[in-house]
Amino acid sequence: MDILPLQIPAVRLVRPTVHGDERGFFLEVWHQARYACLGLDHPFVQLNHSRSQQGTLRGLHFQWVRPQGKLVRLLSGEVFDVAVDLRPESPTFGRWAGKHLTAESHEQIWIPERFAHGFCVLTAQADFEYLCTEPYTAEHDAVLRWDDPELAIPWPLANPRLSPKDAAAPRLAELRERLQHAWRS
Repeated sequence: MDILPLQIPAVRLVRPTVHGDERGFFLEVWHQARYACLGLDHPFVQLNHSRSQQGTLRGLHFQWVRPQGKLVRLLSGEVFDVAVDLRPESPTFGRWAGKHLTAESHEQIWIPERFAHGFCVLTAQADFEYLCTEPYTAEHDAVLRWDDPELAIPWPLANPRLSPKDAAAPRLAELRERLQHAWRS
């Protein structure tokens, strides 16, 4: 298994060892001791699975209280996955890291706490799974605008399908002051 930094070093790509032959394949999706030896030592408390249709963009989501770290992977299809650094004290605040994920690659992405996360679906359908370090809480759910010009994320979709919440999300400039107070280091 390899763990490699993406455009922001805290966001990491995990390439698991896949054992395969003509019958199929086997891989460890999570092994606490092995991942801990490589710097990913996090207690996971929730496992989520989402299915989305082609052209859907979900995100950029985060939680104000008890922010979630996420280890994400694709079970079917292809997505463009993005994490945005929302840590005001970070030199990479407001920058993003992204990667195309396919089910066939078996790659995972580690998205630390205090990052916004989103993805867009590039195939007919995609099944997405993520382990979370904190439970989801609706009252602390938040969203950052996916097409904020300050972020300049080159999404591979021009007119994605959005939820009403995602379509009405605020820009980073509108959240900056609240982020500085919410997550003092």
